[in-house]
Amino acid sequence: QVQVVESGGGLVQAGGSLRLSCTTSGLTFYTMAWFRQAPGKEREGVACYGRIGTATNYADSVKGRFTVSGDNSKNAMYLQMNNLSPEDTAMYYCAADNRVLWDCPINGEYDYWGQGTQVTVSF
Repeated sequence: QVQVVESGGGLVQAGGSLRLSCTTSGLTFYTMAWFRQAPGKEREGVACYGRIGTATNYADSVKGRFTVSGDNSKNAMYLQMNNLSPEDTAMYYCAADNRVLWDCPINGEYDYWGQGTQVTVSF
């Protein structure tokens, strides 16, 4: 059974930090990404992590603040979020694919999704 599970969300004040985790099982995923969706807004890609060569890719809105990483031995991915702002408030989703997507797309079509973890940043 394939599972994709996010954790680590919560409530934080502006300027604070959170670390999200995505754990997977059932398949070896070679490309994984973080997406987010705020109420009333479209879903947007945030960051991508490629297992082969540890490639990474980021949305412009989070460059310099967010860092994506992975633990290939655990088939896991993480998102370290620093200097958070209220505009980062959203449900964050982990997406995974068992294909090697060499361009590590942050808005690509991923086959497997988690249920999401809520991140709320207060003023």
